[in-house]
Amino acid sequence: MWKWQFFLSADRVYQEIPLADPFFPEWLQSYWTLRVAFLATVGSILISLVVGSRLRIACGLITFAGASVLCLHQGSYNDMTFVTAWWTALWNLWFVFRIDDDDQETVLRRAAFLSRLIISMILLGGAVGKWTAEYWSGEVFWDIYFRDRDFWVFNLLRQQYDPETLREIATWYSRKVIVIETIAGFGLWLLPAKWAASIAMVVLMSIALLSNFYLFSVLLSLVGLAAAGFFAGSNKPAN
Repeated sequence: MWKWQFFLSADRVYQEIPLADPFFPEWLQSYWTLRVAFLATVGSILISLVVGSRLRIACGLITFAGASVLCLHQGSYNDMTFVTAWWTALWNLWFVFRIDDDDQETVLRRAAFLSRLIISMILLGGAVGKWTAEYWSGEVFWDIYFRDRDFWVFNLLRQQYDPETLREIATWYSRKVIVIETIAGFGLWLLPAKWAASIAMVVLMSIALLSNFYLFSVLLSLVGLAAAGFFAGSNKPAN
């Protein structure tokens, strides 16, 4: 719901300017499918906060199904918001079936392990997409952010530095992002639960704080997922 205003505008535009791509079946082109999937996902999450175990399982199934549709629908598949929501919903679906197990210590330890495994995979995927000459040189970040993006970090840098220096900063900024995402992708899941939770939350929050506040719609579900590590009472192997 972080960018609900954008979603409202996108819904109106999607209805007024229909798209017809034969790659998608008709039901995955319908704006009613999109609306039902979105509202069902949000509603099931809210309901799950106040109901008992059985209904929580039903909500978990609805959340996962709704997020799956949003990842496949013509009007929403390209928004990473729904990809991270899907992985979080998958983790949640596992958790709601285990939440009442007698061995809570093991459940929480495995929950923390699965959460950091998912986050590592997503960060590694982001890093792999940036393993190109254009990203390593800073060209992509320069064009997207540093040249004229109206955001506090880049506005401040443009005020402080000349274009040549700013271009060099863009290069090292881009390389920093690639290195951090790569290291976190390969190594975050290997860390003790609480260390991994803390580092993951800092990395994820910094991505939005230092580039685009709208990215919180993508990252906040992962931040919540990372927080599972704080509830793990032991650093014994998760399995």
